[in-house]
Amino acid sequence: MSERILLIGASSAIAQELARKLCQRGCHLILAGRHEEELESIATDLRIRYQSTVHIVTLDALDFPEHASFVQRCLGLFDQPLDGAVVCYGSMHDQQEAQVNWELARQMIDTNYTSVVSLMNLLTEHFAERGSGFLAAISSVAGDRGRQSNYLYGSTKAALSAYLQGLRNRLYHAGVHVLTIKPGIVDTPMTDGIVNPDSFMVSSPSRVSQDISRALQRQTNVLYTPWKWRWIMCMIRLIPEQLFKRLKM
Repeated sequence: MSERILLIGASSAIAQELARKLCQRGCHLILAGRHEEELESIATDLRIRYQSTVHIVTLDALDFPEHASFVQRCLGLFDQPLDGAVVCYGSMHDQQEAQVNWELARQMIDTNYTSVVSLMNLLTEHFAERGSGFLAAISSVAGDRGRQSNYLYGSTKAALSAYLQGLRNRLYHAGVHVLTIKPGIVDTPMTDGIVNPDSFMVSSPSRVSQDISRALQRQTNVLYTPWKWRWIMCMIRLIPEQLFKRLKM
């Protein structure tokens, strides 16, 4: 049976690649994001290439009062219930700027954590009542340890990872799976000008989306993508704090 999946933040580089991977395996999608024209362009391409049913719904993730109506609209677009939802959006500002500009820091907190929790809480009721399906969200390896170079962004992802872990434990008993996605450094518009796309440490959105698609099918709990980041972050977490605080990381 074809799955019906909601992608929130569908115009992001990773989400666009994930949408293609999902349609390749016969899924039908709802693409949600801020820009209707961009969403329609992505949806049209998917419909032509894969003959999938693809709906679009506009959403400003920071418009919290609209979250409930957004979720209800998405739940009514297919004749059958949603099988899953993936939150793909995020925001990262320069650490030096954000630590002296509260508006930038707050924007990361509200985008990366608060808005995701708001949407996930609403979607949880649907899946818990149904007794099946999955929820997933893109966190980051940056949340595994607070580093002086990006602790504000990392803290939002640490909070999200903790939330997803608790939600996973809660929904396990309801038959609903929750996936935490922890990419390493990915060549996306968010990292443009910050990282060297040719570095062996940098991954493509296509590689990350392939790992996400596979993890959803396997019901993985926590996905480090690419896999090497699991061991990189394991070593970083093991560094004693007395030494770690002296490192320029």
